[in-house]
Amino acid sequence: MIRFDDILEKISSGYGEKDIALLQKAYVFSARAHKGQVRRSGEPYLSHPLEVTSLLADMSLDSTTLVAGLLHDVLEDTEVTAAELKEVFGKDVAALVEGVTKISRFQDSSPETRRAETIRKIILAMTDDLRVIFIKLADRLHNLQTLKFLSEDKQKQIASETLEIYAPIANRLGMGRVKAELEDLAFRYVSPEEYFRVASLVEPRRKRAEVELKKFRSTLEKLMKENHVPAEIYYRIKRPYSIHCKMEVQHIDFSQVYDFLALRIITDTVKNCYSALGIIHQKWPPIPQRFRDFIAMPKPNLYQALHSTIITEDKQSFEIQIRTREMHNLAENGIAAHWKYKDDEPQSLMKEDQRLQWLREMVELFREQRNPKEFLKNLKINLIPEEVYVFTPKGQVISLPTGASALDFAFRIHTEIGVHAAGAKINGKPSPLKTLLKTGDIVEIMTSPDKSPTRSHLNMTFTSSARHQIKRWLNQQAKIKSVSLGQKLWDKEVRKYDLPSGFPKEGALLSQIAQAVTFRMKNLEAFYALVGLGKIVVNRKFLEKISPAGLETRKKEALFHKVMSKVSKKADAEIQVRDSNGELVRLAKCCSPIKGEPIIGYITSGKGITAHSLRCPLIANEILDPERLVDVSWGNVAQGSSKVGLLIKAADSPGVLAKVAGSISELEGNITKAEVKTFADQKAQIKLSLVIRDIKHLDAIMKDISKIKEIFSVERI
Repeated sequence: MIRFDDILEKISSGYGEKDIALLQKAYVFSARAHKGQVRRSGEPYLSHPLEVTSLLADMSLDSTTLVAGLLHDVLEDTEVTAAELKEVFGKDVAALVEGVTKISRFQDSSPETRRAETIRKIILAMTDDLRVIFIKLADRLHNLQTLKFLSEDKQKQIASETLEIYAPIANRLGMGRVKAELEDLAFRYVSPEEYFRVASLVEPRRKRAEVELKKFRSTLEKLMKENHVPAEIYYRIKRPYSIHCKMEVQHIDFSQVYDFLALRIITDTVKNCYSALGIIHQKWPPIPQRFRDFIAMPKPNLYQALHSTIITEDKQSFEIQIRTREMHNLAENGIAAHWKYKDDEPQSLMKEDQRLQWLREMVELFREQRNPKEFLKNLKINLIPEEVYVFTPKGQVISLPTGASALDFAFRIHTEIGVHAAGAKINGKPSPLKTLLKTGDIVEIMTSPDKSPTRSHLNMTFTSSARHQIKRWLNQQAKIKSVSLGQKLWDKEVRKYDLPSGFPKEGALLSQIAQAVTFRMKNLEAFYALVGLGKIVVNRKFLEKISPAGLETRKKEALFHKVMSKVSKKADAEIQVRDSNGELVRLAKCCSPIKGEPIIGYITSGKGITAHSLRCPLIANEILDPERLVDVSWGNVAQGSSKVGLLIKAADSPGVLAKVAGSISELEGNITKAEVKTFADQKAQIKLSLVIRDIKHLDAIMKDISKIKEIFSVERI
């Protein structure tokens, strides 16, 4: 167990007396709060906050973070309150501790929901103070180190969550050392069989590998010295989880893991990085496809280094990484390496740092996605390592996750470009927006003001940011349509009556409506939107609720007469069916109306208006509420296609099906499915699925089939 004095020894050179005194105060406070508590390992509970604080000290973080590390479990596991913590240690420490505290409310919800809610809370707390995640990562790291004392189910749950959420977050923040430790510790519990299989491949080679690495390091040191390039050289054997991932993703054997042995050269300047690379390549041939220049093209987490794999005289392969001291510090500790607060602007780094772009996107997503499970799903997608590097025509490098499309690229450039994207050119060739991108592609997006997203665009995108922007645009358009539709429904209903003088005017209308419904509405636009969605039905009863003087009585129109009047006149309704994809006026699935046939609208709660055919059993049998029926017409619906079924009864004679098919083909109908049954009385039944243009097209086909002498009857099903 680490001692508090060990922590003080680590930080003594960088902290003042005031900081040390505050840490001592937090240590005593934590010890008292956790007194008598024991961890599953049998150690005093205080050992955990001490270990977490020691890990934070290794990251060279500020005293406020270390104080919060000592206190990070007091709100969750002791009687200490947030108010008490704030009073004793100040609002910053209290906010950090609250940020890492698990969600304990909603105990009746599932463990999965509570975990999702906790992770969402931590992500949001990061936007106020990024130090929250440093504490959480240190907490998770020590918990993994003592995971063997928990049940097998708990081990797997914590380890899986680490690989899916916390290790990728560490990677996004550039914290390579923490990421590597989290992955290797979690790997053992998530896939124990695979872990020990990889270990069995590595261990027999370890001693020999260390001898080879030491020998090659000496050769490199001598080479750098001869060429006057200052260099510190370290070596490493590839980590188990990293080996496993490479073998899985690239479908290769252990013998093909060329970076199993690696050396790291740390020098003083960028110029000397390239000098060292040139010296090495002059002596040993590199593997061409294994060279990466992350100095000229940094990773999204700002990682920089030169990577090259070379083959020595005895056919041994070594990966060599070359970086400056500053690059090395950033590679190990990432954003924590230069985490400095300004008293006047504590969130400056959060606003500016490129590595936090994914976090800013997640916060934007949270504002509209309140479901914790859906948020967690999008977070996992957003944390996938960005490994595709593509270029704009002007040479700007854009990083995207593997699996991203040209449409993802468009939204990454700018939301407006994504919204109005009409097509793409990839490496100068016209390409669909759904085309998957690969590293090195030069991508140009063509836009058009007439183009806008549809729901099918969601199937073309992979990144959560692009999907979020598409959904937001669709929701905005749906709101505009629902407001317009709702206002038409309101005006249409109000015009039916001679309104009394006491009927509220527009200024007082909202307050009267608010008393009649249970919904909260800021303005009349919100009211119209609810009407358009069918959540509020405007009818006589509703108008009477908001009219103190009541309404003139009039005879209730029977549904039968309403329908008959609809049939007897040409539909010239104010509300039109424009198209069935995305409009609030949609076609009912129960009767699948075909363009041109008589229809009537029904206000469906939460969905707006659904257009039913007048032949629909729900209409014919007066099952639907007549108060919700409204007039609709086809309007200027674009020429399209509709599916329809036909039931044909015929004589069982040779060639009858061919005659029917020929008749349909001549009229340009399309048969997608046909079923034929024959009976003992020399009769047959034919069921057809057709694609036709409109109701006139269908009538012509049915009429032509009826003329065939073997046909007894033709009816629509």
